[in-house]
Amino acid sequence: MTILVTGGAGYIGAHVVRLLQQQGDQVVVVDNLSTGRRDRVGDAPIIEVDIATDAAVDLMADAMREHAVTAVIHFAAQKQVGESVARPAFYYHQNVGGMSNVIAAMERAQVRDLVFSSSAATYGMPDVPVVSETVDPRPINPYGETKLVGEWLGRAASTAWGMRFAALRYFNVAGAGWDDLGDPAVLNLVPMVLDRIAKGQNPLIFGDDYDTPDGTCVRDYIHVLDLAQAHIDTLAYLTKDQRDFDVFNVGTGTGSSVREVIDGLARVSGLNITPEIFERRAGDPPHLVGSPERINSALKWTASHNLDDILASAWSAWQAGPRRIDVP
Repeated sequence: MTILVTGGAGYIGAHVVRLLQQQGDQVVVVDNLSTGRRDRVGDAPIIEVDIATDAAVDLMADAMREHAVTAVIHFAAQKQVGESVARPAFYYHQNVGGMSNVIAAMERAQVRDLVFSSSAATYGMPDVPVVSETVDPRPINPYGETKLVGEWLGRAASTAWGMRFAALRYFNVAGAGWDDLGDPAVLNLVPMVLDRIAKGQNPLIFGDDYDTPDGTCVRDYIHVLDLAQAHIDTLAYLTKDQRDFDVFNVGTGTGSSVREVIDGLARVSGLNITPEIFERRAGDPPHLVGSPERINSALKWTASHNLDDILASAWSAWQAGPRRIDVP
């Protein structure tokens, strides 16, 4: 079996690529290498292209035929909430246009199976403590909107020509499955905190006046290795004759606040970390925790790592890199 992974040289994608390779599958990576790196994908061939460009459809379709691709896992996208608020047209072009091009290439090459990396940002600010897939998605920022439109595109292609499709709405991913696959981009909370410390600066908390127990945003943190396995398990799900669902949360059902994450990093690292408080960021919901009941039942998948595991692995990967932080 050969799997094409868009964004496969990036943080989550590289974990999926490695797990697929370890189980004996062939992998082809499509990545523009804006945040990904070639050395993260082993011997997998890389097609270097921005999937939102007109040329990408032909390049991806040709690669699918050449390598006898049987399924696609689609990660490649822009993902910063604040940037999406400032640059909505760019986000729609990249994320919706990229998804459209992936599906067009699949149809051209007659590849049927697609696992789409969606987001809990599709939910917006649901008025429930734990979010299930039955909650109506009402995104509050352009990033979440583009992920929801991507789900609509996948569903429409399933109706139009029989593509088998499932979307994974995951929450806050962190940690590392291997030290060499730590999060390379300073876009998520954990690497943002570590990056500030490495620069001799205090980490930032954007808003401590939310309606949460300690005033900071609460999120459902998922270990990247658990998330990677969920994508692979979803590939197997697509081959079943009976598929009752095409959208799954990937989470733990347990929330942790920004302050709890920072305190946890201090604990696993042995550092004295004192955050600075700044104003809220646009588009950040105060509380977002997902119910994993559907994926637990339908895919027999469950998270096997807790927050301490996540933070310890993230710290280990950071310390194995070039910006190692000295602990007094």
